[in-house]
Amino acid sequence: MVNSHSLAIQVDVGAKLSIIVPQFVIERDIPGAGTLSENQIREVSLRSLQVLNEMGPKIQWLHSYVTEDKLYCVYLAPDEDTVREHARRTGIPANRVAAVRRLISPATFK
Repeated sequence: MVNSHSLAIQVDVGAKLSIIVPQFVIERDIPGAGTLSENQIREVSLRSLQVLNEMGPKIQWLHSYVTEDKLYCVYLAPDEDTVREHARRTGIPANRVAAVRRLISPATFK
């Protein structure tokens, strides 16, 4: 469950309507992730996008980082359960799901 200490993003959903959507980082244990071919990455990505389309606009994939044995994905979703449902439906693991508390960068401290 997302609480008041979580980072949320304002998303415009219409001419004069916007909603606040929590941001999540998903850690996915995928042995050999860093050596997947472009075709393999494309296949997994298209499967994810298909399920996202089926689930509607309540969940969005922003981007992912591929490391040697893991994927770190950043999503907007109303809650952790929605993120986990997406993982279940795609067959892609969501080993850890964490609500983002703060976003910082070097520009934050200038």
